[in-house]
Amino acid sequence: MKSVTDKKIIIGKFGATHGIRGDIKVYPLTDFPERFNTIKTAYVDDKEIEITKTRYQKNFVVMKIKSVDNREDAMRFTNKLLKINRADAASLNEGEYYAFDIVGLEVINQDDVVLGEITDILKTGSNDVYITKAKDGRQILIPALKKVVTEINIQDGYMKVIWDENQEV
Repeated sequence: MKSVTDKKIIIGKFGATHGIRGDIKVYPLTDFPERFNTIKTAYVDDKEIEITKTRYQKNFVVMKIKSVDNREDAMRFTNKLLKINRADAASLNEGEYYAFDIVGLEVINQDDVVLGEITDILKTGSNDVYITKAKDGRQILIPALKKVVTEINIQDGYMKVIWDENQEV
C-alpha cells in the first residue's frame, strides 16, 4: 500500500510556449505560488523533469525545463499537469489540511459507525462542507465545524464526527 506521502499533487498546468528557446508558461494551481521559486524537480505524466529556471509574469510562471531547448520540444507539455511529491508540499499549521488529503477519508461517527467516504468539499464562505457518500448511495453534507468534526487522521484515513447516522441533512 502506498503511503500518503507517496502521492503526487498538482501544482500547475502548462499553457502555451513562451518564445523560441523552449520556455513554457505554467498556470499555478496552488495556494502557494511562491513555491515555484524553489522547486527543482517535478513530474509530468509521472516522468521526472528538472526545472532549471523560473520567473513570474502576470498570472503565470515562465519555466525552463532541462533538455527542452526549442519551441517544438516545449509544445509537448501544453495542457499537461505539473505535479510534485506530496512530501514536498508546503507545510500547514496545526489543524489545517489540504483538500486532497480530506477527500477519500472514511467518515466515522461517535458510535464508531461508518457513515461513508468524503467525495468532495463544498466551499461555502463561512465554513466548508464535506460531501460524503453513504454506503446506501445517499449524500451526507457534514459541516466542517469543530463541534461536529472531532478528529481528522490523514495517516490512517478517517475523520471522526458527532453525527447521528439517520440525521437529516
